Amino acid sequence: MRFLPLLTSLLVAGVLYVAIMERDMLKALANADGAETADAAEVLEGREIVPVSVVARNSIAQNVERGLVLSGRTEAARNVQVKAETAGQVISEPLRKGTQIKAGDLMCELDAGTRAAQLTSAKAALAEAEVNDKAASALAKRGFTAETAAASSNARLENAQSAVKQAEEELKKLRIVAPFDGILESDTAELGAYLQPGADCATIISLEKIKLVGFVPEKNIGSLTLGTPAGARLITGQEVMGVVTFLSRSADPLTRTFRVEIEVPNPDLAMRDGVTAEMFIALAGEKAHLLPQSALTLDDEGRLGVRAAQDGKAYFLPVSVIRDAPEGIWLAGLPEELDVIVVGQDFVTDGREVTVTMQEPKE
Repeated sequence: MRFLPLLTSLLVAGVLYVAIMERDMLKALANADGAETADAAEVLEGREIVPVSVVARNSIAQNVERGLVLSGRTEAARNVQVKAETAGQVISEPLRKGTQIKAGDLMCELDAGTRAAQLTSAKAALAEAEVNDKAASALAKRGFTAETAAASSNARLENAQSAVKQAEEELKKLRIVAPFDGILESDTAELGAYLQPGADCATIISLEKIKLVGFVPEKNIGSLTLGTPAGARLITGQEVMGVVTFLSRSADPLTRTFRVEIEVPNPDLAMRDGVTAEMFIALAGEKAHLLPQSALTLDDEGRLGVRAAQDGKAYFLPVSVIRDAPEGIWLAGLPEELDVIVVGQDFVTDGREVTVTMQEPKE
């Protein structure tokens, strides 16, 4: 227990001895350390920073066409299910699907039944109503009958006229004709089938013009206008050209995309309904630089861009990608002309001195 206080006293005495009796030695040691630190700082300050060697390419902005690529499909300009407007049994021979048909051609004919007799009865009632109306009008003019009787007779005449028109229209509905030129997509109703009002006679489509239908993301819809040239490559290999004819004003609630339609001519009926297509819609051109993809880099904030050399120093420029090309990538957002670092851009920072070797343009 007495050993610890004795050891502590000896240590304190030793420290006091060195601090008092060996003061000059401590100062010398401190001066030596300070001199070494100063010498090291002088060496660092005097050291020359060697510029980084890079390879750059002189690039001049060019006018480049832009476009929007969409996946879509073809649609017939018209696709209609022609239906019966009255009830009756089919008495016409069926036409088979694939048949080309003209507007007004008979597709389905229904049995008249008692409709012809109804028309005859309506015409007879009309003739009687006409005679009665003339007699009532003549008597009313002479004052032999009341005006109400003449008005009642006239009403009966109009009812008779209406009945005749209804009977005639009912007979017209027995003949179901094609509403436009097209191709039957289904067989017409079979002979002997009984059709109710609203039942299908046949489906007819028109392929003289084809719609290309796609859906545009909401961020791109503002760049499209009606009448914009567009084209498409079908999965069958066909390439077609047309113009934008429709831009939806309402987005799909699930995908938040807008329907766009491109109309293209199809005079030889070579294109079919429902074929997958890759659509390309032209947009307004802009100035851009064609550079290799390897020239792209990221800055400390994660922005995509390139590094350029000017006055012996490197600096970063953010870019926006327009589209890929076989020769490289088209980039916008850069000055009209600049020297883009294409080799060594990842080893320099803004303001770093560089030794630039210019790359020879490819012939």
